[in-house]
Amino acid sequence: MRTSLAIGREDVADYVYTLAIVFVVLIFIRVIMSFFTRVPYYRWLDAFLTFVTQVTDPILNVFRRVLPPVRIGPVALDLAPMVATFVLLIVAGIVAGLIRG
Repeated sequence: MRTSLAIGREDVADYVYTLAIVFVVLIFIRVIMSFFTRVPYYRWLDAFLTFVTQVTDPILNVFRRVLPPVRIGPVALDLAPMVATFVLLIVAGIVAGLIRG
């Protein structure tokens, strides 16, 4: 009986794409949490929201430098999460395709 524990190119490509999906979910959580005020009384919730903010800020700040908020009357619409999601998924698909060969 022979078992193979080697990781192939398909596994690495799937890992890269899954990592991109997790990052997209974190960006989505960041967008949802922007609609609510922070609740400082729950330590675990505050720690989770701080983690999400610290993880997503570097990539979103890159797009915020390029894309200013769109003014719609008294409200400003931040397009950086939407553009970051599209770019992240496209780049992850290309990189995963290149890894697969």
